[in-house]
This record gives sequence, C-alpha cells and structure tokens, in this order.
Amino acid sequence: MSKETFIMPAYIPPKARSLFEPHRLFLMTVFVAIVFCAAWFMRWDWLPRYGERLAYGVWQTLILLFWSSIVGFLFAVPIGLVQVTGPRPLAWLARGFCSIIRGTPILLQLWLLYYGLGSIFAQYPELRSSFLWPYLRQAWPYGFTSLMISFAAYEGEVMRGAFAGVPRGELEAARAFGMGRFTMFRRIWLPRAIHRALPTLSGETVLQLKSTPLVATITVIDVYAVISRVRQDTFLTYEPLLLLALIYLCLTGILVAAFRFLESRVPTRET
Repeated sequence: MSKETFIMPAYIPPKARSLFEPHRLFLMTVFVAIVFCAAWFMRWDWLPRYGERLAYGVWQTLILLFWSSIVGFLFAVPIGLVQVTGPRPLAWLARGFCSIIRGTPILLQLWLLYYGLGSIFAQYPELRSSFLWPYLRQAWPYGFTSLMISFAAYEGEVMRGAFAGVPRGELEAARAFGMGRFTMFRRIWLPRAIHRALPTLSGETVLQLKSTPLVATITVIDVYAVISRVRQDTFLTYEPLLLLALIYLCLTGILVAAFRFLESRVPTRET
C-alpha cells in the first residue's frame, strides 16, 4: 500500500481590517464631535492652575498600580502553586485566603486596614516610638497593602488554573531530560503558566487601575483625589469628571497595548 503524505498548509495571518470602514468612520466622527463640543462649550480655564497637581496624582496612581500589581503577582504565584501541588494544609489556607478576599469588597478591606489595624498600632507606645511609626501613621501603606492583597487573591486563582492547565507531557519530558524540580519549575512550568495567564492578567491589571481611586477615601492623594479637589474649588462637575475619564481611558489603552505587545513577543506554535 502506498503511503500518502499530508502537508500542513502554511499559516496565513488574517488581513488587517481597514481603518476606513463605515462604522469606524462613524465612531471617529462622533468622537471628534464630542471633543469639539467639550473644548468649545465647556470651561477649561482652571486646567493650568491644577496641571502640576494632576501630574502628581497620575504619578501616584501609576506607582500604586505598578507596585501593588508586581508584589501582588509575586504572592499570587505561590498561592496558585500550592493549590495544585500541596501540601494540603497550605492549599486549604490559600483557598480560604482567596475566598475571603474575593468575597468581600475591597473598600471594606481598605477601611479595616486603615481604621482598624491603624488604630490598633496607635495604642502601643513601643510601636509609636519605633522607626516604623513615621510610615505606619501615613495612609499610603494601608492603601498599597489592600490593593496588593486584592490583586494577589484574584491573580492567585488565575495562576492556579494556569498551573493546572500546563500539559503534563511537557513536565514529564522535562523530568526525562533530568531536570530537577526547581529547574523544571523555572524553565518549563512557570513560563508556560504565565503565558496562559497573560490575557487574564491584562484584564486584572486594568481592574486594578480602576480600584486605585478607592485609596482617596483614606486621604491618599491620587488623580481621583485631585479631581475631587478641583470640583470642590471650582464648583464644576462635568469638566473635571470628563478629564478624569479621559485620563483613565488613556492609561487603560496604554496597559492593553503593553500587554498585547508582550503577548506578541511570546513565541507560540502556529498551526
């Protein structure tokens, strides 16, 4: 019997959609009209006076977002890993942590840390006389901790699914090559899990950005707090809120573009 040879067709990427499609032209026209009306009919004379404060608020927002996401992800990796590999007591502890944090509002967690734990710290003279008190008396450590814990809990569940979803054949092949547990984890399991979690990580980071305004409730100065001060000083409503929406839209677009670029840099097998 003759053996037939099957040749896989070459991968042909889809054509990029044109920017001048009718619905896109309509949306761009509506956007230009909104921008023109906002610039022509609304008051923006206050903007130069608050330019430096707005820049500082955006910078504080980015710092909170960056460090809470980075540190939270570093905690999320072991939280997701122990739920897959054990030991069982640590797996139960990790599941309980994720369930409690994800099941309660982040605003409640923030207030419990700031008004609850912060007031407990103030009752100990030894702590108030230590080098930690100048930091613990401020609001930003509690805001950072609440954002970090929330990100770690949500992303911990994502990493649990990502670790469990890595094909066992790849791990068995790594063992067959003589890799140790740590080497296999560092070179095979963790990179493959992060690759699988990247799309969800992008969405969680955007949600983390939208959670940062909550720190303004405990007097942390971010861009939302600056806009609130502008509204109080100028008695304006729409202009500051529209500017705040534009700032968050720009930051979200930058985050999404950065994650898409990162996903495109990760080599994948084309079929």
